[in-house]
Amino acid sequence: MDLSSVVWRKSSRSTNGGDCVEVAVVPGDPALAGHKADADELYLVRDSKDPDGPALAFTQREWEAFVGGVKDGEFG
Repeated sequence: MDLSSVVWRKSSRSTNGGDCVEVAVVPGDPALAGHKADADELYLVRDSKDPDGPALAFTQREWEAFVGGVKDGEFG
């Protein structure tokens, strides 16, 4: 999976270029996440300390549920 042309975003709350996760939104592609082949777009998340490492793929519905959980304090 080639993610070299993907535009990644880091949180504006990341201090001093600190380590955090980065997010990118890309068109759905079975090569990125075959089990989510029917998704129109995917939300990718990676560790900024390991930009060549793995990326997790979420559908829009999964991403919205995750963000909602963060806002509700579900992850402490």
